Amino acid sequence: MTTNLHLWLIPLLPLAGAALNGLLGRGLSKRAVAIIGVGFPGAAFAWALVVASRFVALPFERIPYTEYILPWIAAGSFQANIAFYLDQLSLVMLLVVTGVGLLIHVYSVGYMEHEGGYYRFFAYLNLFMFFMLMLILADNYLLMFVGWEGVGLASYLLIGFFFLKQSAANAGKKAFIVNRVGDFGFLLGMFLLIRHFDSLNFADVFKAVSHYPVETAGAGLLTAISLLLMVGATGKSAQLPLYVWLPDAMEGPTPVSALIHAATMVTAGIYMIARSNPLFSRSPIALTVVAVIGCLTAIFAATIGMTQTDIKRVLAYSTISQLGYMFMACGVAAYSAGIFHLMTHAFFKALLFLCAGSVIHALSGEQDMRRMGGLRKQIPWTFWTMTAGTFAIAGFPPLAGFFSKDEILWKAWSTTALRSVAGPALNYTLWTLALLTAGLTSFYMFRLWFLTFFGEFRGGSADAHGHGDAHASHSPHESPGIMLGPLVLLAILSVFGGWAGVPHALGGSNRFDQFLAPVIQSSSEAMSAGQRAGEPQPEAAEEHAERNAELALTAASVGVAAIGFGFAWLFYFKRRDLPARVTAVLGGIYDTVRDKYYVDELYHALFVRPIVGISNFFWRDIDVGVIDATVNGAAHASQDVSDSLRRMQSGNIRSYAGWIATGAALVIVYMIWLGAR
Repeated sequence: MTTNLHLWLIPLLPLAGAALNGLLGRGLSKRAVAIIGVGFPGAAFAWALVVASRFVALPFERIPYTEYILPWIAAGSFQANIAFYLDQLSLVMLLVVTGVGLLIHVYSVGYMEHEGGYYRFFAYLNLFMFFMLMLILADNYLLMFVGWEGVGLASYLLIGFFFLKQSAANAGKKAFIVNRVGDFGFLLGMFLLIRHFDSLNFADVFKAVSHYPVETAGAGLLTAISLLLMVGATGKSAQLPLYVWLPDAMEGPTPVSALIHAATMVTAGIYMIARSNPLFSRSPIALTVVAVIGCLTAIFAATIGMTQTDIKRVLAYSTISQLGYMFMACGVAAYSAGIFHLMTHAFFKALLFLCAGSVIHALSGEQDMRRMGGLRKQIPWTFWTMTAGTFAIAGFPPLAGFFSKDEILWKAWSTTALRSVAGPALNYTLWTLALLTAGLTSFYMFRLWFLTFFGEFRGGSADAHGHGDAHASHSPHESPGIMLGPLVLLAILSVFGGWAGVPHALGGSNRFDQFLAPVIQSSSEAMSAGQRAGEPQPEAAEEHAERNAELALTAASVGVAAIGFGFAWLFYFKRRDLPARVTAVLGGIYDTVRDKYYVDELYHALFVRPIVGISNFFWRDIDVGVIDATVNGAAHASQDVSDSLRRMQSGNIRSYAGWIATGAALVIVYMIWLGAR
């Protein structure tokens, strides 16, 4: 019996919600807008669950499952259709996007209740869901790129939702422009695929690539394609040097931060690299670049997160850092570990952003942690759910972040994927920096936790070191039930979501890795082909030693998480005078980190100001001075001539007779002159 999964329904449902609210929402009640805005993504999630149940029952030979929708582009032998592609990888992404997305939609009903443009917000949110689902279900790079650009558009609309606020409008433009830089690399990568493989379909490209050897001798075609695709992923997933748009994106409403910049959009680059693993796994050079960029991004953003005082900006830099972890995982060819962390991160980071929104809601819009404190008693539901998210991201067992982060650290230490480029020294360097990042993550997250929920409430004015007025300027209050429900569900996922990937060293079977094995196993084997040929299989003693090594590294990661917690407790709970003293000692170093290493200022000086200057030159001196002057001058001259000629048309017959006589005389004189010659 043929099984039709009707995948087209999943993206179509949010699109229908976006259309209804976008076209009719202005005339609807907020209740009707909310029902449409939540109902259609809810139906998409429900159908995704049905699809998942049917997918696991499909025979092995029907996976990946492809569903043809419409013909699209045909040029010579090149063909790109609108078709959807479902395998284990896209199924995981499908459930994460629709499930977490639905919870954020529900939360938004309460959070945006008193904001203007209510219908517009849900239309944009549904539109984003449509494009994100198109991206992950596409069966070819071209259709993926449509979703890729679509989420960029939806992100621009949502970041700049409060468009009357100049900083929000600027943040939306910044996100859009910076992502276009990365997208240019993605386009060039697709052009190379068309040129050499005459196709952008995943199945065709990966089948053709399977006949190529691993490029261990140097950079070749696959390295060039992989690096160009990586540039696109760097922009979308906010990696060095294109990360600068994401912190400013916090200007959007908090549910936007949770949906786009924690759970879905920013993970698109990670998904694209994992999807393209047959290409990357045959290019050790590209993998090395991906791993190094991810590792540097992780520790770079973590240091900045330690000094921020805006609760959402701390989480923004945390997102950049965690995306760096995922990038590094893909760079060491541990694609399943990267996707595993993508999933768990979606749970606890969406939770943390929504909890931050609940705190901001409780304080009537306050986002500065220096004006918080002592809130655990006033907003206990928010406190306990945020506690779960904080311990999860810090990597404490047995919460979700512990298992996914530990898997990445172990792969960074043990992988052989990069040995042909840099030897084992690179593995140890990546692991050391990633371990240090884990400690910094624990520190800045518990710093946020202590500043927000412990001590005395500091509502009111605050000085540079966080010492504020003890009298409350707001009356903190717990969020409504429609906002707390998603927090509880995400907290449960943040606690138990990692149990799907318990590693063998801890007594599990790593079921998540096994589930994704059909998608990435072949490329992992290709990566090691030739490098291990002829080597003897590891003996039981070697496996035992490897298990002990993994347990030792696990203990180290838990240890640095505990150290991070200890320092945060000392600085922001036990001895609250220490931060000011340390800041004074560090002086300019602290100021540099707090001011984000002046990267925005550097980019403004190197790129923004010259481009604006050149634009102004062409506008003022070329466009206005030459083009407009020429056109306007010709227009004025034409007007003067026409005015003069117009006066000749007086309607006076004697005047006309005089002009005729004058003209005739001139003609006669001219003819006599010609005859005399």
